[in-house]
Amino acid sequence: MPLHFRNDPLLWAGWLYAQDGMTQNEIAKAMGISRATVNGYLAEARQRGIVTLTMEPARLSEFMIARALKERFRLSDCIVIPDGATGSALVDRLGQAGARVLERLIRPGDTVGIGWGRTMMALARSMSTQRMADLSVVQLTGGMTAPIGFTPELCVSRLATAMGARAVNITAPAIVSSVAVRDILMEEMVLRGQFETARRADKVVFGICSTRPGSSLFETRLVPEGEEAEQTLRHAIGMVAGRFIDNRGAPARGPLDARMIGLTLEEISRIKLRIAVAGGVEKVPAILAALKGHYANVLITDAATAHGILQAEGVPASLNALRGMKRSQVEEGNPMKTKKLINDPKNIIEEMLDGIIKAHPHHVRQLEHSPRSVVSVAEPRKGKVGIVIGGGSGHEPSFVGFVGKGLADGCAVGNVFASPPPDPILECTKAVDTGAGVLYLYGNYAGDVMNFDMAAEMASMEDIEVRTVVTTDDVASAPIDQKEKRRGVAGNFFVFKMAGAAADRMASLDECERIARKANERTFTVGVALSPCSLPQTLRHNFEIGLNEMEIGMGIHGEPGVVREPLRSADEVTDDILERIFAELPAKEGSKVAVLVNSLGSTPLMELYVINRRVHERLARRGIQVHANWVGTYCSSLEMAGMSITLISLDDELTELLDHPCDCAMFRAG
Repeated sequence: MPLHFRNDPLLWAGWLYAQDGMTQNEIAKAMGISRATVNGYLAEARQRGIVTLTMEPARLSEFMIARALKERFRLSDCIVIPDGATGSALVDRLGQAGARVLERLIRPGDTVGIGWGRTMMALARSMSTQRMADLSVVQLTGGMTAPIGFTPELCVSRLATAMGARAVNITAPAIVSSVAVRDILMEEMVLRGQFETARRADKVVFGICSTRPGSSLFETRLVPEGEEAEQTLRHAIGMVAGRFIDNRGAPARGPLDARMIGLTLEEISRIKLRIAVAGGVEKVPAILAALKGHYANVLITDAATAHGILQAEGVPASLNALRGMKRSQVEEGNPMKTKKLINDPKNIIEEMLDGIIKAHPHHVRQLEHSPRSVVSVAEPRKGKVGIVIGGGSGHEPSFVGFVGKGLADGCAVGNVFASPPPDPILECTKAVDTGAGVLYLYGNYAGDVMNFDMAAEMASMEDIEVRTVVTTDDVASAPIDQKEKRRGVAGNFFVFKMAGAAADRMASLDECERIARKANERTFTVGVALSPCSLPQTLRHNFEIGLNEMEIGMGIHGEPGVVREPLRSADEVTDDILERIFAELPAKEGSKVAVLVNSLGSTPLMELYVINRRVHERLARRGIQVHANWVGTYCSSLEMAGMSITLISLDDELTELLDHPCDCAMFRAG
């Protein structure tokens, strides 16, 4: 049975039936059981709510994400545990999952190598008693003296006791005072014998540690203070079994690494079965790097972390739909497929970008070595702050449409509804940097935050100063006292415009950052969805909504809104949206605003102008002047029907920046 079904035949049968569309005879053959047994499994699965017409969404999410990770990183298997609803700590749940997998894989005569850390200790504690013949458990690194409960020695001892196995310790420190001392120790006969045992391991299990401040790495005293440690940590993003790796998964060589005692990454990679057990969104960059380096061929993680890894890689999947949202409309018992004018969905982003470049050759170009990095054709001016934006595709003209003079200098392009990976962000950064620093502007989504942060860290290694402003204009996505959690949606338009104008006027990096934050604080958006969109890869609606329903506050990826109710008239919907904005808009009688009425994809201009008319009426009654007004498609959600209204409260400074000329592929002003 595949490991990701966690030894539950009901889940396996349910998957084959609901997702792979197999008949009961085909399921019986695949599982090696009788048709009658399959019938019994499916009946019990229905009774337990695992299977209805489709798989129960939480189970579906885990398996779909696990399969996507397995395919993406060529893993032998992947196990994704649910996000914590039980209240138990993530490290304990990961340890339990790792123990169950290891118990299934252990064979008589095996030698098992184990790393160190909280997760490894949780795994060892969760192991049921094994009494197989000739088992050995061996350390992968030298020892530690730190007063912590998860040193390599303790992890080996605990696991060996649970398995009734022989414990083989590495009787030397994990890091020594010099390369010469390390070389001498590695020639000692006792140590050579211990390492020979470790190299012959049949299986290894290890955690993955982040090098970010506050991680368990710094509790171990493994990293001494000094220049050598700083040199290593400057390039390292994570640690695998006591060895540092960079963001691409390559060994982070350096003076500190040369003083370490333990299996090398190359030696670990030669062991046949390599199980990584790690989770927590703060570890996503480190886990992603380990997967890129292929140090693990079995991954055990949690759903939130797995989701973050896929988003960081820009995997084109409807990940929001996998996280508990219902599947789409059905017709005659079958899910409806949508119609799109596309070729191979795998090539849709490249073909779209090719079309954009051909349509706007005087505004944008792709970097030859990084085609997902789109920059302005205008040469960067010496001393000008570079503006880099980016996000997932499917929101056109956002984001790539706002690259040009007086706006953004570069844009990193992700897959549909997926963050761009760090590499194209970094390439944009290097392309637009002229020595004055670079400002990142993007919406507040976990994948974007993670990948832009990684790119900023990489840019700092190349001596490029990067600042970040995350947009949070979506009023409906979080209450006002949690504004920092709000999403960035169509209001990006105004933040990009203000910051781009400031940079074009040769403002400093400090000033550009201040202007962007000010614009974001004064920008407010609320949207309404009338019908779903569908991804090119699936041709399935990404959420379900009734034919006569609307949802106020729905996000641009189909994230749930604040209220679903029967469809109302244009004026009533506009009034509802404006009341939510007016509750926070810092604009009094006699003040000025700019207005953006935005289509989410398929709502036509006719309807948008009806909405715009009502916005002006409501503002006029409050004595608020409309200084500028845009109506059209500026931030879409593929073919979703619906619209959003954005207001920005203007003062003299912002008004001047708003009026500053700009000229980009899909927008021109001044």
